[in-house]
Amino acid sequence: MAGAAHCSLQTKRLLLDPKFEGYKLSLEPLACYQLELDAAVAEAKLRDDQYTLDHMRAFGMYNYLHLDSWYQDNVYYVDQFGRVMNLSVTLDTALQKPREVFRLPTDLTAYDDRLCASMHFSSSTWLTLSDGTGRLYLIKSGKRGDSASEKWEIVFSEELGRPFIITHSVSFVKSDMHSVAVLLLRVEKDELDTKGSGFHITLEWITIAEISKEGDHRYEIFKRRVLQGKSVPHYAAIEPSGDGLMVVSYKPFKFMKDEDDKLEENDDAKATNEKKDPLYYWQQTEDDVTITVDIPQDITKDDIKVHFALDNICVTLKDQPPLMEGKLSSSVDHESCTWIIRENKSLEITLVKKNEGPWWPELIVGDTRGEFIMDPAQRSEIAESLMHLTSEVMNPNPEKEKPPCNAQELEECDAFLEDSASLCRFDGNTLKATHVINLGSNQYLFSVVVDPTEMPCFCLRHDVDALLWQPHSDQPENMWEHIATFNALGYVQASKQDKKFMACAPDYSYAALCECLRRVFIYRQPAPLSTVLYNRKEGRQVGQVAKQLVATLEASDPILGFQATRERLFVLTTKTLFLIKVNSGN
Repeated sequence: MAGAAHCSLQTKRLLLDPKFEGYKLSLEPLACYQLELDAAVAEAKLRDDQYTLDHMRAFGMYNYLHLDSWYQDNVYYVDQFGRVMNLSVTLDTALQKPREVFRLPTDLTAYDDRLCASMHFSSSTWLTLSDGTGRLYLIKSGKRGDSASEKWEIVFSEELGRPFIITHSVSFVKSDMHSVAVLLLRVEKDELDTKGSGFHITLEWITIAEISKEGDHRYEIFKRRVLQGKSVPHYAAIEPSGDGLMVVSYKPFKFMKDEDDKLEENDDAKATNEKKDPLYYWQQTEDDVTITVDIPQDITKDDIKVHFALDNICVTLKDQPPLMEGKLSSSVDHESCTWIIRENKSLEITLVKKNEGPWWPELIVGDTRGEFIMDPAQRSEIAESLMHLTSEVMNPNPEKEKPPCNAQELEECDAFLEDSASLCRFDGNTLKATHVINLGSNQYLFSVVVDPTEMPCFCLRHDVDALLWQPHSDQPENMWEHIATFNALGYVQASKQDKKFMACAPDYSYAALCECLRRVFIYRQPAPLSTVLYNRKEGRQVGQVAKQLVATLEASDPILGFQATRERLFVLTTKTLFLIKVNSGN
């Protein structure tokens, strides 16, 4: 992805616990309540032509239970009669039956090729809904979870082609115009793909806006954009402002262009293919960085302005736009930085590193116009330092205390199918990737909404732990923040071969996973002990302990939906909705 800034996720060391000792199985009873449903959930089973792994991930593992993050303990599902049913919990001991809040105009039983009905809550009063047949509804709901004020009203409805599921939506106001952006996912037949699965994935990004025409206010499709990839994204969400999109996927996505854009793209490609000389050359040592820039013959010392800051540089010639400008890879001692004009009419800039030693991966963050020149002595020094990592034979020194890693010795739960996913941020105006993070072995686990006004968080495996990341689209310097850690959860979940869904509480007090049938595992954060406990091996007192709890549901039907709130877990099967009380309301 040319032009995109290659970034990395910065973990907060204070949120990691290197001395975590594991989970202790607790036998404390969990209060579990169950509600029998009036009608079965509208489950759409995979057809014979939906045989790929992508079909299974997108539709076979679909979560039929929808959590309304704008209102506490408020869940929804669609039943086989096309009714949107709601359960709003205030008191576990006085549970009401799920109530109907909306009925889809479509007769779901009349469609053989439909997908699962899907919905997403765009704001506290707006939501998007799909019946699984290819029709999208924009609904104004009023205050949800309250039977007195909740009234679902269709303000937009349109047939959008092949069936899809809704993955995300946001509501926002720009220039006094209310808009709702929604992301639709399809798995489509690809006639050109003869070597792969024969299918590709499309993410259609649609913006629906309120249009005023001669005093008449109506909602219409304002913009449609399509991304295409070769694997179902683990995570896809629109920024709250509607300006960008973030996608976590195994294989990359790119925007599909229309004919005019393709012509422009070809012109751009030709221009890029024409080899350009670098704007500047740079070298570095452990102490400093030297930049060389060719300047026109008529430029004098008075025409040059170089501004040094702690982590920025700006170079200007005469009254022209800045020749070089941007954030440096690391901090510099800006008071010691200098520049001179060499005899060959080149400008030489010397930056003194504030932190001696670390090598800079690039000079100016995201600037690809320069070329790094490595000193031959440095090159041979690096080659020599890496020599011990290479060999003609598998284990050249078997007597060595620490032999090289043998992949056959890895435990089965340490391996997972996709070993190189990436996180991309796309700009909604240029339709190009602006930031890319190679996640490497950081396996994607699940997503959760911590704050409904922000983008959903995503949880990744880092070594044995599971780390929760909050995207901040409005903070370029801190676009992905490490906000919580679930100790050893990355390792623990890998051993659960029958797991279907994972979730965590919005206050990070616990994480949970469920299997395809019956069993639910809950992992609490470490908490202080009320009694004295000693570690006999080390002869020391243990101050806190992390508990694992297991709940077994009285149901033979497969689990279709799973959601977590601060106090409760909601588990949906074909005909029953279970509530597991995890935390007290205090």
